[in-house]
Amino acid sequence: MATFTLPKNSTIGQGQVFKAEPGAKDVRAFKIYRWDPDTGDNPRTDTYELDLAQTGPMVLDALIKIKNEVDSTLTFRRSCREGICGSCAMNIDGLNTLACLKPIEDVKGDVRISPLPHMPVMKDLVPDLSQIYAQYRSIEPWLKADTPAPPDEERRQSKEERAKLDGMWECILCFCCSTSCPSYWWNGDRYLGPAVLLAAYRWIADSRDEYTGERLDNLEDPFRLYRCHTIMNCTRACPKGLNPAEAIGKIKTLMVERQG
Repeated sequence: MATFTLPKNSTIGQGQVFKAEPGAKDVRAFKIYRWDPDTGDNPRTDTYELDLAQTGPMVLDALIKIKNEVDSTLTFRRSCREGICGSCAMNIDGLNTLACLKPIEDVKGDVRISPLPHMPVMKDLVPDLSQIYAQYRSIEPWLKADTPAPPDEERRQSKEERAKLDGMWECILCFCCSTSCPSYWWNGDRYLGPAVLLAAYRWIADSRDEYTGERLDNLEDPFRLYRCHTIMNCTRACPKGLNPAEAIGKIKTLMVERQG
């Protein structure tokens, strides 16, 4: 009979419970994934009870309140608080999203918070994004052109050419899409994933860029592009309402067209 051993630190235990202050009437429990690599202990779920009457409306407001007033050891990323930087991406109530854009009232019952799935965890709610940023660098996400820019002015586009970039330039690299994609979970070391491929198509579609052929050559690989199975988790997960699956489909279409 085969035996299977779970990897170290894969079992999540019950952690501490921080009760709400006496007299609190609108109490909500926040169950948060905690793991400290320095202790060597297994991950745990700590429970924090907050009075929503004394807390801001977003999940990030609750996390900041916990950090500032209840448990200073809680670790998470955040910056803009306006859905612009992507720093506070995490899994809330089973969905990848931005804590700063997720209203607490949208969650029924306890608010369960964990780091983005299938990524190495550095501490608590902070994932290690080193690999996915290396993949982002690999598609050279900047304008490439051999033609010199016009003197004293920008490279021009028509309104129609500029409109082709809508739905792509808005990406904030929160990676909610890639970390919701089973294809990326299974082949994250070779498949670039929805966020990076969306960024790749943003430059392929840019009329000012002169390296379309080279960019397509870079993606012509059984894994880098073609591990996408159009599961559509990426589009459902995007907190900015973008459609990475559509961009991936357009890249595949270009691959076919240039071979015909």
